[in-house]
Amino acid sequence: MAGRGRGAEKGEGTTAGVSERLMFVHASPAEAAPVSLPEFRPPTELLPSSDDALQPASPAGTVSRIRKQLGRVSLPALRRSIAVAATTELDRGIGFLLVPVFLAAGVIYYFSLGSEPDLYRPIAAVALMAICAAVSRSWQKTHLVFMASLFCALGFLGAKVETWRMATPMLGSEIQTRLTGRLVTAEAMANGRVRLTIDLISTQHPKLRYAPDRVRLSARRIPPGMTAGSMLTGYAKLLPPTGPVRPDSYDYSFDSYFAGIGASGFFLGDPKLIGPVEAPFGARVTSAIENAREGIADHIRSAIGGSEGEIAAALIVGVRAGIPEAINESMRRTGIYHIISISGLHMALVAGTIMVLLRGAFALFPDFSSRRPVKKYAAGIALLSIAAYLVISGIVVAAERSFIMLAVMLAAVLFDRAALTMRNLAISAIAVILVSPHEVVGPSFQMSFAATAALVGAFAGFADYRAGKTTTPPAKRSFLGYLSRKLALGVGGAAVTSLIAGSATLLFAIWHFQRVSPLSLFANLAVMPIVSLIVMPFAVLSALAMPFGFDGPFLYVMGKGLTAMIAISAWISERSPVDAVGLISIQSVLLATIALVIATMATTWLRLAAVPFALAALLAIPHVSTPDVLISEDAHLVAMPIGGGELAVNRERSNEFTTDNWKRALKAEEIVPPETFAKDALDIADPVDLPPGSPFYCTDDLCIGRHPSGAIVALAENRGSARPACGFADLIVINDATAYNPCHDPRVLVVTKRQLARDGSAAVFFDPQSATARPTARYAVEEPYRPWHEQRKYTREARGLPPYQRPDKPAAAPQPTE
Repeated sequence: MAGRGRGAEKGEGTTAGVSERLMFVHASPAEAAPVSLPEFRPPTELLPSSDDALQPASPAGTVSRIRKQLGRVSLPALRRSIAVAATTELDRGIGFLLVPVFLAAGVIYYFSLGSEPDLYRPIAAVALMAICAAVSRSWQKTHLVFMASLFCALGFLGAKVETWRMATPMLGSEIQTRLTGRLVTAEAMANGRVRLTIDLISTQHPKLRYAPDRVRLSARRIPPGMTAGSMLTGYAKLLPPTGPVRPDSYDYSFDSYFAGIGASGFFLGDPKLIGPVEAPFGARVTSAIENAREGIADHIRSAIGGSEGEIAAALIVGVRAGIPEAINESMRRTGIYHIISISGLHMALVAGTIMVLLRGAFALFPDFSSRRPVKKYAAGIALLSIAAYLVISGIVVAAERSFIMLAVMLAAVLFDRAALTMRNLAISAIAVILVSPHEVVGPSFQMSFAATAALVGAFAGFADYRAGKTTTPPAKRSFLGYLSRKLALGVGGAAVTSLIAGSATLLFAIWHFQRVSPLSLFANLAVMPIVSLIVMPFAVLSALAMPFGFDGPFLYVMGKGLTAMIAISAWISERSPVDAVGLISIQSVLLATIALVIATMATTWLRLAAVPFALAALLAIPHVSTPDVLISEDAHLVAMPIGGGELAVNRERSNEFTTDNWKRALKAEEIVPPETFAKDALDIADPVDLPPGSPFYCTDDLCIGRHPSGAIVALAENRGSARPACGFADLIVINDATAYNPCHDPRVLVVTKRQLARDGSAAVFFDPQSATARPTARYAVEEPYRPWHEQRKYTREARGLPPYQRPDKPAAAPQPTE
């Protein structure tokens, strides 16, 4: 019998698609909402048409009829139509799909608070909402409101409990000490150094009274034989976790708190191995897994070599530290960096490859496969495979979500159940939120779930559309025509997939990273076939053959695929325009999120309600104030846009990570270093004659620049050098924690190192309407502190103390204060 693609003659027959959602419809959207249990209507029920033919009833046709009727009905009829559509949505299970949405809303509300709430408040809210929901079961609308409030309260409580449970001890101030600890992970970085994560056991010289439990340090090299679980010691410089590099930027102190990292820094010498110490059982298991990961990663690097080996290690075992930054940047610019992050693509390819191999192997034994449920066997083994992949590759939120989603689907195969994809996504979201609520406010969770929800919703909507379409099998084609059609469908599907996922994550990427990838569509179309057909399948084959020593040929082919991927990425990156897009408002992101939820979860014409939210999100994008000056939290670095895509900074050697973030936020293309002069060569009376948009002119203890608005910015090393600038500067930054405001003019804004130490990095805004108005400053951290910022109050700078001087070194001469 001829198949659909090639053997059917034109006009031989017609087929009508059936939407999976229609199996769960309990009421017709075109009818009034019944009071009693609605009658089930089969999806293939036929309705007479105008030409006396029988046509299948479809959601698309129903939606079209409702749209036509909306222009003719009155307001009461519109209300009835909305009620019918809402009832249909509830019958189709949208209530369960909204559970993670309300949980996430409660989590976001908790983390957006200005002060830490008491634990009893969310517990009381959960208890109250649960009682109200139970009492109101007879009133459906009221019951739904209380259930939504209950899930919001549960999300709030979950975030509070996680914060209380973590209670990560954070280092309060910079210090040098000799530490002894147990190695957790050791990652070789692209710059040649090694990044070590260490569980502290003791400190000496000096002994820390409030030592963190876990630190992350870098070292030039480590002794041979040092592996996870090894005991080590060494003299190190410990630094407290840093805050955001600018207001509304990513908070690294927040990330460190929930990762359990209480300090960072570097070894002043090489760490040394010491005798073994009995470790807890959990630590021994973790060390064994980590050593296995590192052993596999080293084997892959030695077999493939170069940057390809580092990327292959990242894809198989999740070790990404060794990838050169130039390759990372080219993949970010081209929008294919998601390939490096182990997520749904990798999990699906691993599970799919395992199932195809097993089904093919079982087919070789027809007597066995005809009597046994080989599909279930393949699904069970694939489930175990992706569980092992999750563990060996490192457990991150994208991998967690993908594993849970695929696990639900494979479990459904095992138990002969139908698995709705959007429900799987909701289950995985609920699991991630309950286990790690803090991930909700991170870019990985938001972009991962946004892309997946958009893809699921779009293809489900397309399935609904095709469910009512009468399709005719294509005409018989030649083999070349058949291949051409399949290739066109594959390229078109990949393009649509990339376009949908990219559109869903666009505003989230701009909010978190202030960048977009203009050529991401072309890059993904060029790279994804290589990744899907060569890189990942051969990665799975190499992993299966690795225990037997036959993985060499598979790794070779994988390496060649990665070489092509790197070359394509670099070629497109060189031709990609500047990807910095500046800041957007948080209101636009929230509105876009609401639009995405409605558009992906609604199945009736109510999904049109997403349109006004999407339009409002687009209109709200530019409603954000761009800073005129940015100041780092250590008062060392100040940046000021001076026009023409240039960003003036006050130091010739600036922190590259910070300046890169500032460049994207301020849409700058080039860093302009300061011009330096001898101490007496710069006359402080000249700044008033500087043209607007002048870069910084610096001496040893004073820098002066002029903003395009005409405002003058001065940077001083101490109060004495700052005092003369009070006569002409609009903003003075003093890099001295012991200094206080030397200016008596209230129109001059003075920012000291002590204030930055307490409140974090600052964004300064000049008033373009008034040349005499005092500038305003907004800081990244606000008091009262949340638990991940409590350590800020204990730094020497926050207490107004000078830098620590070792007893064997003479103290610096005090600066004049008057």
